[in-house]
Amino acid sequence: MENLLKLRDINDIRKNLTLSLEDSTETTEEQIKVEKMVLKKYEDLHAQLNVNHNLPELLKEHHKRFLSSSLEHLSSSYETLDASRPWICYWILHPLSLLGVRLEDSYKSRIVRFLAKCQSPTGGFGGGPGQMPHLAPTYAAVNALAILGTEEAFKVINRPKLYEFLLSVKQSNGSFAMHHRGEVDIRGAYCALSVASLTSIITPELVANTAEWIVSCQTYEGGFAGSPGAEAHGGYAFCGLAALVILNKADLCNHHALLRWLVNRQMSVEGGFQGRTNKQVDSCYSFWQGGAFPLIYTILAKEGLTPENHLFDARALQEYILICCQNIHGGLIDKPGKPRDAYHTCYALSGLSIAQHFLNNKQVLGTYKNELANTHPLYNIRPDLVRKALLYFHSLKNDAT
Repeated sequence: MENLLKLRDINDIRKNLTLSLEDSTETTEEQIKVEKMVLKKYEDLHAQLNVNHNLPELLKEHHKRFLSSSLEHLSSSYETLDASRPWICYWILHPLSLLGVRLEDSYKSRIVRFLAKCQSPTGGFGGGPGQMPHLAPTYAAVNALAILGTEEAFKVINRPKLYEFLLSVKQSNGSFAMHHRGEVDIRGAYCALSVASLTSIITPELVANTAEWIVSCQTYEGGFAGSPGAEAHGGYAFCGLAALVILNKADLCNHHALLRWLVNRQMSVEGGFQGRTNKQVDSCYSFWQGGAFPLIYTILAKEGLTPENHLFDARALQEYILICCQNIHGGLIDKPGKPRDAYHTCYALSGLSIAQHFLNNKQVLGTYKNELANTHPLYNIRPDLVRKALLYFHSLKNDAT
């Protein structure tokens, strides 16, 4: 079923504005500033609608040019991300794939050769050539190679050494350190399980006690924290839930409490998600929060509670991304007034894809020219590319574990 969505009523949006109070805090005042900037964007578009009936447009060609050029050259502002170079590859390749861009095989090969240099002789990938292996860039590198999808890309991954690396950072309580003697948090569990499942190297030894440790990170709020006893956070909530789904143990967590926490993170004026209670909207949570919903739908379906529609306001989220988060020269931003970057471009477009697709239904704001390809909520890679990688690695002899 296909359904084109219309804009929210501007008066309904105005009703939800935060009012300035005499005893307001700095946090409240910052929230009011953001709401005013967002409301101005919405009011301007509604004024244009009365004149020429224009609906918000996804500037696909602009975003393609921004991302494609970023593969060749990055500004000096990216210098601080020298230890995140596989991430930059993923942040660029994934949104390009959602936009339907097909790279030449020779170009893919160049990227594959670079990522190969980031692989450590001891297993896993570092943030750049010669850097120590770390679970975060390992996840990004494996995802990027899966998106490239060539046999050359798949063969880069040294599965036996990758398995050794994952075991080496596994802790006795089931958690994972991000690197040797590194910090332990829920990101590590998700990154380890994601790459292990995608490359078909999961074993009982690798995941022993992991589900139980992840569940211990669920907070009284309903979300997941980075570690037991900390504050619930959007990125951590996604990591925790996705890891449990990979393990087929999502029933161990309180998914109803998680759902309640997730729906309350969507901002009533902006339409986008905040990452934590009492924080501002940020377009990256369009995926970190939005991507958790399809995973919850699979859990609810097992209880005979299949929803008939998204359990968040898909229209409002699309409005925020399309109207408030697009740089007119290409690329997406955190919120109005912020600069564009590859990270927010990746996760804002990923969240837009989630909002546009519900099971076999399409719910696109504006026109179907705005539609993106679907993304797999577990890995945040296109489903066809996930299938290709899973089939390839599953077909290999189990010589990695």
